[in-house]
Amino acid sequence: MEGYFRLFPEAASTIAGRVDGLFGFLIGVSLFFTALIFALLLVFAIRYRRRSEDEQPPQIESRDWLEMTWILIPLVLVMIMFVWGAKLYFHMMNPPDGALEIYAIGKQWMWQFQHPEGQREINELHVPIGHPVKMTMTSQDVIHSFFVPAFRVKMDVVPGRFTNIWFEATKPGVYHLFCAEYCGTMHSGMRGRVVAMRPTLYEEWLRSHVRGEPMASIGKSLFEQLGCPTCHRADGRAPSLVGLFGTTVPLQSGATVTADESYLRESILNPRAKIVTGYQPIMPSFQGQINAEELTQLIAYIKSLGQGQEDGS
Repeated sequence: MEGYFRLFPEAASTIAGRVDGLFGFLIGVSLFFTALIFALLLVFAIRYRRRSEDEQPPQIESRDWLEMTWILIPLVLVMIMFVWGAKLYFHMMNPPDGALEIYAIGKQWMWQFQHPEGQREINELHVPIGHPVKMTMTSQDVIHSFFVPAFRVKMDVVPGRFTNIWFEATKPGVYHLFCAEYCGTMHSGMRGRVVAMRPTLYEEWLRSHVRGEPMASIGKSLFEQLGCPTCHRADGRAPSLVGLFGTTVPLQSGATVTADESYLRESILNPRAKIVTGYQPIMPSFQGQINAEELTQLIAYIKSLGQGQEDGS
C-alpha cells in the first residue's frame, strides 16, 4: 500500500484493466440512472404538484415512441453488459496454452503451493511476470477463495473438486493474497502474498529455493505403491492412462466426459461414478487412503503421461 489513498488496488495483471473497464461502465451506468431518477422525481414533484383541492389532473395520452424508447435503451445497455461480461468471463476461465501450472491447496488457515519442479511454499507464491500462470486448486477442509486484488482474480477453492483460474502478472512486486470466503474463526488470518518477479530472477529463485522431488515423480511412486500399474496398462483390465488427460472419454451410460482434473479426482476417489465403456467397475476407491496433496501428485503424474509411454513406466 502506497502512502496515499487508492480507490482501486494497483492493476498488475493483463486482465486487470479489462475488469476495471467493465466495472467502471457498470458503476457509470448505475450512477447516471440513479441521478436521472432522483432528478426526475424532484422535477415531477414540483411541476405536477396539486395546487388546489379542486384541481383535476388532465388525462395523459400514451405515446408509443416514448414507451419503446424506455424499453429499448435499457435493453441495449443490459445486452452490452452481458456480452462484455461474457467475453471477459470466458477469457478468464480459459488459460492459454503453455501456461505455468501451479497447484494450490487451501487449509484452515493457510495456503499451500507446489510448483511442478518440486518447490513448495506456504502462504507465499512466486511467479514470473509476462508469463501466464494457471492455478489448479482444491481444499482440504471447507470452502476457501483465492483472491489477489491487484490481479483482479478470485476463485472459490472447494473441497471435493478442483477449480482453476489463471493470471499473467505485468509488474514486479509483492501483492496481497486473501481468502475471500469465510472459513472459520481464523479466516481473517488466512492471507499471504504473491511475489511477481522478472523471468531471470524467477529462474534464479527456482534454482536457489529448496527443491523437493518433482510432483510427477512423487505421483509415479505413489501410483506404483498403490498397485495401479497392475490394471492400468494397454492390455490391462482398466483403461490405459497414456495420453488420457484432455481427451473425451465414452461412458457406459452413453454419455461422454472430458478427462480433466475433476474427472481424474472422481475416478480415483469414487471410481464407480463414471464407468468407461468396455470396462467393468472393479477399481477400488482410494477415499481416505490418500490426502489432498497426494491426490494432486497422482494427477500431475497422469497428466505427464505422453503418447508412447507405459502407465507404469
